[in-house]
Amino acid sequence: MTEKQAYEDRYHFTPAENKRFARSNFIKLVHTNSRFEGVNTTLPQTQTIMDGMSVAGVPVEDVLTIVNLKRGWQYVTTQTEPLTLAMEKQINKVVAAEDALVPGELRQGQGGVDLGSKEFFEPPLVDEQEEQTFLQKTLANSQTTTTDKALTVLYHNMRQQIFWDGNKRTATLSANKIMIDGGAGLINVPLDQWDKWNELIADYYRTNDMNKIKQWTYDNAIQGLEIRAEYYQRKEDEKNG
Repeated sequence: MTEKQAYEDRYHFTPAENKRFARSNFIKLVHTNSRFEGVNTTLPQTQTIMDGMSVAGVPVEDVLTIVNLKRGWQYVTTQTEPLTLAMEKQINKVVAAEDALVPGELRQGQGGVDLGSKEFFEPPLVDEQEEQTFLQKTLANSQTTTTDKALTVLYHNMRQQIFWDGNKRTATLSANKIMIDGGAGLINVPLDQWDKWNELIADYYRTNDMNKIKQWTYDNAIQGLEIRAEYYQRKEDEKNG
């Protein structure tokens, strides 16, 4: 199986439909993404906070993480232009507003990620021009699907740690901007699979080989409306006789 075959787009929305699908799932998406910062609110608590009300016992830092993620999702679902590095900076400025050294600015200097068991991953220094070129080439590649492009950007950005903080949140929203623009659904790993996902992320950081984690994510975390996937498959079957 070729890579292109492995990552065929599962869903075929129009961009407007995909935006509506994302907006209808904001609570679930924010609830999941907030786990990157160790937020442990329930889904109803997350909804209450997103509705602008306080929840007893939830730290202010967690409330801000949820509110900023909501703003980040609102931002990526209102942009009409394709993803750019400037847009990624803006996403980071929004979602990491409270916790990054310089929100919205590329990392200048050494960074690192704790992989556990006293193991520490140190990403390379960030070169803005290289990141510009990487994103442009990835998005312009006519041989890959929308889903493949999104998965590549997702994991490249996570490992490169291109921002001071909020890299996983920013990478997730940036990748989903690509998915939305291409009408391919959303990337959202179910919380009950996060232990396995985090194992795969740590392994990817060690090896710099994203094939395994891309395939796992494709198999477990691409979300859309099944009725649309079934409709598209039926049309394909009719076309192919």
